[in-house]
Amino acid sequence: MAKMIKTSTSAASDKALKAAVERFLKNISFTAQGEIEKAIRAAIASGKLSGHETFTAGVAVSSEKIGLNITIYNKIEL
Repeated sequence: MAKMIKTSTSAASDKALKAAVERFLKNISFTAQGEIEKAIRAAIASGKLSGHETFTAGVAVSSEKIGLNITIYNKIEL
């Protein structure tokens, strides 16, 4: 079986790909954090949360163009 060798072109495109995904995730992270904080504050104010519990939240990422559709769940510990 042939060994794959990265050329400088593929290394550069890998670097560009990683940079593009990082920019996307940074933007999403900043926006999502603000929305999650707002929702938690509202839930605490309404009595839905006490402010000292742990709960699970999920984030969905999708793109029809590249056939991506994932949901990632994790705990938020207050």
